[in-house]
Amino acid sequence: WEFNGSFYQPSAFLMMGIPGLEALHHWISIPFCALYLIALLGNCVIVFIIKKTQSLHEPMYYFLSMLAVTDLGLVLCTLPTTLGIFWFNMRRIGFDACLTQMYFIHILSFIESSVLLAMAFDRFIAISHPLRHSSILTKTTVVKIGLAIILRGMISLLPIPFLLKRLTYCGKTELSHSFCFHPDIMNLACADIKVNVFYGMIILLSTVGMDFIFIVLSYILIIKTVLSLATKEECLKALNTCVSHICAVLVFFIPMIGLSMIHRFGKDVPPLVNTLVAYTYLIIPPALNPIIYSIKSSHIREALLRALQRK
Repeated sequence: WEFNGSFYQPSAFLMMGIPGLEALHHWISIPFCALYLIALLGNCVIVFIIKKTQSLHEPMYYFLSMLAVTDLGLVLCTLPTTLGIFWFNMRRIGFDACLTQMYFIHILSFIESSVLLAMAFDRFIAISHPLRHSSILTKTTVVKIGLAIILRGMISLLPIPFLLKRLTYCGKTELSHSFCFHPDIMNLACADIKVNVFYGMIILLSTVGMDFIFIVLSYILIIKTVLSLATKEECLKALNTCVSHICAVLVFFIPMIGLSMIHRFGKDVPPLVNTLVAYTYLIIPPALNPIIYSIKSSHIREALLRALQRK
């Protein structure tokens, strides 16, 4: 403990694996390793295929590569601490290291949300204004959107570590997960956390919340445009280009909303449910996204097959 008058700050936190199943951590690590391996290999393959295939140098695939890089970042943020607990029971994490991990986890989550919004906008332009698509979403525009997404995440979340660092901590130092999460750390403080709660809620609603609303609005406009098409075949063809993105949106937002609700309102929720939702939120989307896009995108499949044949 670091002591300064009435100010207390722990030197480290203790992370939690899966409550009640500690004796089975070695066995539980097997599916986690499989998911991490799928996420790492799958997203690396997506980025490699898009980079090497000239025909995929389009806005849709640029945004997909951004999504893959973001998923890789999320995997690399949580993998060391999660497998460290399952394999070696390494539960201790330094206070500053915990804040750093938390900052990057939240930044990457916000970036993923914004990239999904950009992909929805890309699908709307491609379906509503197909002839102007390439002139509206040029390479320069895509780069500017990418930079804006990164800057929004970094700047909006920058105060969070400092707001946590100013708090006095006492009593429990045990986190609810095998990674650091803002509400989890905040609830260990024995000081007034109203500022943290208010700022966290405002940032969540103004970024991820607004992204989700605009994604829904984009699909309302897409459906309106699709219904105006002449034939049923054209409708189905247009909607088929959106299936992968819709799956990625659902896989990301449903666990994220669930975890946020549990941390804020689910004090009576069993710890096991809280833990499973958290793992679903951070591990399942990076593992599923490459599979979803590989199955649904014929261009990705064909480019992957050509690369394998050359090997």
